[in-house]
Amino acid sequence: MHIGILETGAPPGDLAAVHGSYGAMVARLLGPQHSYTCYDVRAGVLPERPDTCDAYVVTGSAAGVNDGLAWVERLANFLRAARGRARLIGICFGHQIIAHAFGGTVVKAPQGWGLGLHRYDLAHPVVGLPDRVSAMASHQDQVVVAPAGATVLAESAFTPCAALAYADGAALTLQFHPEFDAAYACALVAAHSAPDIGDDLRAGAIRSLDEASDNAGIGAWLNRYLETGAAA
Repeated sequence: MHIGILETGAPPGDLAAVHGSYGAMVARLLGPQHSYTCYDVRAGVLPERPDTCDAYVVTGSAAGVNDGLAWVERLANFLRAARGRARLIGICFGHQIIAHAFGGTVVKAPQGWGLGLHRYDLAHPVVGLPDRVSAMASHQDQVVVAPAGATVLAESAFTPCAALAYADGAALTLQFHPEFDAAYACALVAAHSAPDIGDDLRAGAIRSLDEASDNAGIGAWLNRYLETGAAA
């Protein structure tokens, strides 16, 4: 399968030199059985046509969908055009921009940053995953109203719309980061410079990453979606 990775962000500072780009992380998660083309969306680069690739993965980003950035709305328009013509996966910002593009609501969470290893309850059984999955969170914004026709697949008290499946297999999106391994997640938390991330939150997030994630199982879940269009 030819997968277009729509890169909307990059690791901060020099972390990419050690851990790779977000596009490389996505490719590692999904595996070498696919071919990949990366598009620098922030620089205005998008596929020529919605069907240029079989599927698209929208990465995480430091930007927000409500920041008023021109490239964000260009991406939203591309995703609307690609719906039904290519499978769509969104991760963190990607989850939010797909919801935004399709009529959902994204806001800055009043509870503050979601940071570190979080646990999410699955609404329906997913092959190869426990009923509660663990994965890295790093976000301020959240989807608070899912688009019409989207089903909540994972939730937590902190993030009620943590994963969404769209009607007719149009998209599968995740607020969490299965592409972040523990080493990068720790480095990212340490590098976060947001003034509203206090020492206690940072230390707790780093401690949480001593526990195992379900990244491999989530990657297999995403691959099943790519192959079949089924969300479970």
